[in-house]
Amino acid sequence: MVVKGMPQVMKSNTNTTPQSLNAKNDTVESSLRPSDFIDFVGQEKTVERLKIMTGAAKKRGEALSHILLSGPPGLGKTTLAMILGQEMGSNIRVTSGPVIEKAGDLAGLLTSLEACDILFIDEIHRVPKTVEEYLYSAMEDFRIDIMIDQGPNARSVSLNLPPFTLVGATTRTGLLSAPLRSRFTLQTRLDYYPREILAKIVTRSAKLLSVEIDPNCANEIASRSRGTPRIANNLLRFVRDFVQQKVIPNISKDVVKAALEMLEIDVDGLDEMDKKILSCMAQNYSGGPVGFGTVAVAVGEDLQTIEEVHEPYLITEGYVQRTAQGRVLTNKGWKKVGLEQTVIQEHFQI
Repeated sequence: MVVKGMPQVMKSNTNTTPQSLNAKNDTVESSLRPSDFIDFVGQEKTVERLKIMTGAAKKRGEALSHILLSGPPGLGKTTLAMILGQEMGSNIRVTSGPVIEKAGDLAGLLTSLEACDILFIDEIHRVPKTVEEYLYSAMEDFRIDIMIDQGPNARSVSLNLPPFTLVGATTRTGLLSAPLRSRFTLQTRLDYYPREILAKIVTRSAKLLSVEIDPNCANEIASRSRGTPRIANNLLRFVRDFVQQKVIPNISKDVVKAALEMLEIDVDGLDEMDKKILSCMAQNYSGGPVGFGTVAVAVGEDLQTIEEVHEPYLITEGYVQRTAQGRVLTNKGWKKVGLEQTVIQEHFQI
């Protein structure tokens, strides 16, 4: 969405695709994104809250209140932000936390907004704390105070802003400061999708990609998608490529299995690194307790990747239990690695 750190303004009520270095891929990705609440499947509670807020704001003729969307990656936070712009008939400016390196970057974004525009900041938890403080007055009073020059010539300039909406997206709510969190009128979390909802998403995406699949195939892809629509769409694309390259006339459940086994994704959605983590915990550390920092070194993976990508799913699905002393394999985790539990931890229920 953002190229070389430069924010882009997008008319959410048009079909114009923003230009980028990967324009073709952006077009495909955008074509799979629902454009309104009707097409958005799942996350019923969040969608209902957003409908109430957008409906009330339109009746009052005011800017939408500030919204914080949280949850694991790939669940639809960016898509919902785009839908908000569509529903409000507003322009939406898209950027991300790491791009906003200094106060001047934020000031440039805010002063370019028009009344009722939406500023969407992805990974908002990565906005530097020194810059984050400028958001406080911008969100509450629609004003930003910036310093000009340095030393004896330094002076503060107050800039008035039009009423706007800040929509933030984060995978790490705990890294946001309390003052920033409290300025969002709505804080809502997106959760992993159940298999039947993912199957509907796969079916819809397949139709948009001109791929013919039956419900069994859609369910097979959904079952290996870790509860995440983005992963489901990525797996669907790979199945499509697999079928085209192998010149297979029809997509069957066996074909889907063959394609996904090539990716080393098992029937429970666990990939090679997931199984490597579980095996490491079982064989090297007797099932734990062990810190994931230690596991990260043992499996040769970045700790942040393990904590943000692999750990949430392993815990949600019941393969790993988090304790004060470290992570512990559950009975389900032992069964997944195909090993007998040789050490019983006396102080944990597993």
